[in-house]
Amino acid sequence: MSMQQRIEARLVEALAPSRLEIIDESALHAGHAGARAGGETHYRVAVVSAAFAGRSRVQRHRLVYDALASEIADGVHALSLDVRAPGEA
Repeated sequence: MSMQQRIEARLVEALAPSRLEIIDESALHAGHAGARAGGETHYRVAVVSAAFAGRSRVQRHRLVYDALASEIADGVHALSLDVRAPGEA
């Protein structure tokens, strides 16, 4: 299973998102800190989930980081997050 598939599975399980987009941007960071040969280190993630309703931006990010703890430990170096509750622009 690729890292992108692992990220998707964890976020679906933890947040039941109504929208989830995961983009591997590792190639854009080749030669930078945390980059590895083969990529799978830098991701842009957009999530819309009812789990974010009533939570601050920091709390929303914490939910994502907590869900992806094992993926971060296995080499995900950077996450760019766009986290919203349903109905937020």
